[in-house]
Amino acid sequence: MIALVKASTSDALVINGISKRSFDSDVEVGAPCKGGPPGYMSIQFHTKMARSNHLYKLIMDGLIIGAAILFLDGEKLNIGRIFISPEYHRKGYGICIMQEIEKLFPNVKEIHLDTPIWNIRTNSFYQKQGYTEYKRDSEFVYYVKVLS
Repeated sequence: MIALVKASTSDALVINGISKRSFDSDVEVGAPCKGGPPGYMSIQFHTKMARSNHLYKLIMDGLIIGAAILFLDGEKLNIGRIFISPEYHRKGYGICIMQEIEKLFPNVKEIHLDTPIWNIRTNSFYQKQGYTEYKRDSEFVYYVKVLS
């Protein structure tokens, strides 16, 4: 069984490790060096996100295999980030987490997210999931998905 549920502060350590491994693995898909978004390897950041009800964990058979940071604003949802443990990459869990996000927020009309320009994997992934680019700057591509 797989599910996306709110994470608690006690999950922050495990989620932090998954975040670090996941974002550091982006060097394999075009990142100039190991690294990630602000707070990607901060237990304090993940604890704060859990306390403020923005941190969700993807669990499979009781194990945390990924997470998402989500910000709900009325009928709009902003995906701050999603990440899957590298040993589960390219096995359909990214698709699963995106589907679970949509199920969790049935009243949402638009989902927004962004990803680095250099990340060929995530840009292709979001487009395949029905997201449309609506702008870009020198660092990021910004996507939206309008739900019916």
